[in-house]
Amino acid sequence: MTTEEAPQPTDPTGLSRHVHRLLTRLRAFDTRHPWPWDATLTILWTVAALVDAAGGWRNTAPDPTLPTWFVTVLSLGLTLPLYWRRRHPTAALAVMACAALVSDASGAFLQASYLQLLPVFHIALIRPPRALLWCLGLVAPPLVTGALRFSREVWDQRVIPVLWAYALVALLGIAVRARRDYTAGLVDRARRLEIERDQEVRLAAAAERTRIAREMHDIIGHNLSVITGLADGGRYAAAKNPERAAQALDAIGTTSREALGELRRLLGVLRDDEEAAVRDPQPTLADLDALITGVRNAGLPVRFDLRDEPTPQPLAPGAQLTVYRVVQEALTNTLKHAGEGAKATVLLTYTPTEVRAEVTDTGTAAVPPSPGQGQGLTGMRERAALYDGTLDCGPQPAGGWAVRLRLPREDSPS
Repeated sequence: MTTEEAPQPTDPTGLSRHVHRLLTRLRAFDTRHPWPWDATLTILWTVAALVDAAGGWRNTAPDPTLPTWFVTVLSLGLTLPLYWRRRHPTAALAVMACAALVSDASGAFLQASYLQLLPVFHIALIRPPRALLWCLGLVAPPLVTGALRFSREVWDQRVIPVLWAYALVALLGIAVRARRDYTAGLVDRARRLEIERDQEVRLAAAAERTRIAREMHDIIGHNLSVITGLADGGRYAAAKNPERAAQALDAIGTTSREALGELRRLLGVLRDDEEAAVRDPQPTLADLDALITGVRNAGLPVRFDLRDEPTPQPLAPGAQLTVYRVVQEALTNTLKHAGEGAKATVLLTYTPTEVRAEVTDTGTAAVPPSPGQGQGLTGMRERAALYDGTLDCGPQPAGGWAVRLRLPREDSPS
């Protein structure tokens, strides 16, 4: 037979999966409707016990002269309680033990007495371990009574093997219970891990949405404010100085292109194809001069002062971005709210333990934002909190508005 003609082996994994699915469905049906299986098992063992009561029991009984009706009643007493073995195993075992006691005391020694193993198993499965002591107190008296009343029965043949059988069944019930509890624990742990994973995904998505919204607010808000200032200045200069109007239009085009480029870089990171995303560096403190120059071109006079220690240590990129965005947002608010004739001052101070950025203006103090606004102030505070910093903002006593940022250095003692 060639390789092409050789029969392909069956997939044991697929077969076991189907078997497992079938068993799962059967267990689920049995859990919802326990009576069909209980009734079927009880009927089967009852029929087998009644067949034995028809005459087979005499082959092992010390007293084969007992009437048939008496043996039939004992057989029913040993089988009918099986219907309640899962819901009330102790009560079922007690009834069966009474029938077994009468059976052994009378000399019938019915084989149906071994059916007491079933409720013993269920007691070990669902009851505390101390309940097995009560089982011993129920199953041992019939055995001892039969061995004492009929002396020809040897203890190591009649009592000890049966007690060992009960012990093994009890251990089996304990093992199945431990396995079931262990499986239930794994299922519960998997469920909780799945819930925690979903929560982490939702939190991560919310944090990412917040970060993207903050970046887009800073980019769009600042550049649109600059464009608005340039457009207003160009409109006033168009009538008297066309050359200045043309410069304003050039500045508007440059600012618009820069804003569009930043937006493209930000949105590119969100693409599915991460390799195609552009990853230009984020703004740093070295870009503050370009930022302030753009604000000056928009018509707002800005003074920039830098105070540092003799050998300042560079800040982490994230901290530099935080300082840059806070200064950008503060100057944007000054452009929008300070009014005509306002001036702004940016003071950046380095110390051995922290970095301070202060942006003040001489315009009219801004009105507190109405509900639904003020995302810029919220974004600045969130940025500062990411690096254990603080942000204070509010009107100045002499007029104007002030924004003060403090960021601790990473290498400074906490």
